[in-house]
This record gives sequence, structure tokens and C-alpha cells, in this order.
Amino acid sequence: MLKDLFIGLSQNQFLNSTAKKYGLKMGAQSVVAGTNIEEAIKSIKELNAYGISCTVDNLGEFVFKEEEATAAKEQILNVIEAIHANKVDAHISLKPTQLGLDIDYYFCLNNLKEIVDRANVYDIFVNLDMEDYGHLKPSFDLLDELSMEYNNVGTVIQAYFFEAQENLEKYKNYRLRIVKGAYKEPEKYAYQEKREIDKNFIKLIEWHLLNGKFTSIATHDHRIINHVKEFVKKNDIPNDKFEFQMLYGFRKDLQLKLASEGYNFCTYVPFGNDWYGYFMRRLAERPQNLNLVAKQVFNKKTNTMIGLAAGAFLLGRVSKQQKKRK
Repeated sequence: MLKDLFIGLSQNQFLNSTAKKYGLKMGAQSVVAGTNIEEAIKSIKELNAYGISCTVDNLGEFVFKEEEATAAKEQILNVIEAIHANKVDAHISLKPTQLGLDIDYYFCLNNLKEIVDRANVYDIFVNLDMEDYGHLKPSFDLLDELSMEYNNVGTVIQAYFFEAQENLEKYKNYRLRIVKGAYKEPEKYAYQEKREIDKNFIKLIEWHLLNGKFTSIATHDHRIINHVKEFVKKNDIPNDKFEFQMLYGFRKDLQLKLASEGYNFCTYVPFGNDWYGYFMRRLAERPQNLNLVAKQVFNKKTNTMIGLAAGAFLLGRVSKQQKKRK
């Protein structure tokens, strides 16, 4: 129920637009590295100083107009230029839907080609973030087409999908980020229970560490991190074959600890005003994340907004159930 709530909130366009209006006044600065490129670069430099690399996400939701997708493309190109100009240790993460996948496949492909081509000039890696199941196949199709011309592109494998192992094996020669998954998916496509997802998550990580090119292990779960530490030690897997990843603002002490221990560490650095949907999905992915940032993020204004939306969401669920009964 809690996961459904946060997914519902993430898809609420009124809340997204309201959060964008208030921006970091609502306390989002704890989980979002600024509203513009300059602020994001500053945050990246601070992390780099601790030996932490970064992957940068220009936040954006509900892109159904070509001009919005084009603006997002231009912003990402500017991020690439800023990474190069400032000589920071960072690469790009992006969502195909932000670049027009819901508008037209080839329009999106052309936008992606321009981004990947520019990044390739500067030897910057580009990661295609995966979204919900409906976008899974076209996103992999985009990766296939891009990799025909470029080798600086990779993607994400979501452990809650039944077909995750199949996709992992198909793309084993790519740099892959392995995650649990952050969307609400139908039972016919995905595991629903945390125990099953965690089990598959570990299985995928171990397989790609042994057989893959490079593995980004994206988790805040210290138990899984400790398991990976033991696994790589037991199997003599060198540090240059993997990295740990966490989100900006989450478990800062553990991020610094892992980096100080000599592990490759990468922080996922989102920036921009369009932060609300991103943050709600992080809470849906692992409700325990709420405890990690609650004191820093939530204030009276945030709580009021979420409370109103939660009530509306729950009323909507009740209304739908009543209609079904009729």
C-alpha cells in the first residue's frame, strides 16, 4: 500500500508542478544537487574531492511536447560541456521519455544520438535509465541502435523483472547499473515481494561481476553491500570491474566510508526544479529511504502538500474499487 501511495504521488501532475514552483524552498536541496548546472557542478566537485565520481541526471517528468524534449536535450548537451570544461569526474544518466520516447521513437533516437555523439567526443559515458515495463523494449531498442555507432553507452537492469537475467546476459558486454526497480509493475511481469526481489538482485549482481564488463551496484542496503564485498574478495574480482552507487543525499556517511576503503563509488546526482516525481519513486523503491532523509527534506509545507495528495490518492482508490463492485 505504501509503495502504491508513493508511485501515485510521483505521477500526480499537480504535485509535480507545485513542487517545481516552490523548488528548493521545500527542502529538496538535501536530495537534489541544485536547480541549475552551476550548482550541480559545484556539488560534483565537492564529491570528487572525496574520491567519489558522479552520474548526472537533468530531472524531468511528463514530456509529451517536442519543444520540451528539445529543451531537455539542449540542457543535457550543456551539462556535457560543463563536465568537460570543469574537468570533473562525472558522466550522464538520462531517461528516454524525457527526450521524446512518448512522442515519437525516431525523434527520441535522434535526440539521443546528438547527446551520445557529443559525449563521445569528450570520452564521457552515457547511461540510459530504464523506466516502467511499457518503455522497456523501446529503450533496449534505442540502446541497440546507439551501440551500432558508439561504445560509450550503457543501461540499467531492474531486478524485479522476470526477464532481467535474460537481458543481463544479452547485454553482458555493456557497462550496466543493476537496481531493484522503482515502479509499480503487474504481477505477470515482475516479482512483487521484497524477499524475491532482493534474492534476484543479488543473483544478477553476482552473475555480472563474474561475466560482465563493468557492474554498477546501486543500493543503500548495507547488508547487500557487505555481501558484495565478501563475494568480490572470495572470487578475486578486481576493484576496476565494479562500483557501488547511491543517490545524492542518501547515507552520506556510508558513501564516504566506501570511498575511503578504496572501492569505486559513484553518486547519482539529480538537479533541476522537477524533483518531486524522482523523489517519490525513490521512496516507493525502498520506503526505508524515508527515514534516511525525512528530517532534512520534510517541512510543514512539504508535509501539507503530501498529506493532501495522499488523501486524494486514497479517495481515488476507494472510488475505483466502489465502481468495480457496481
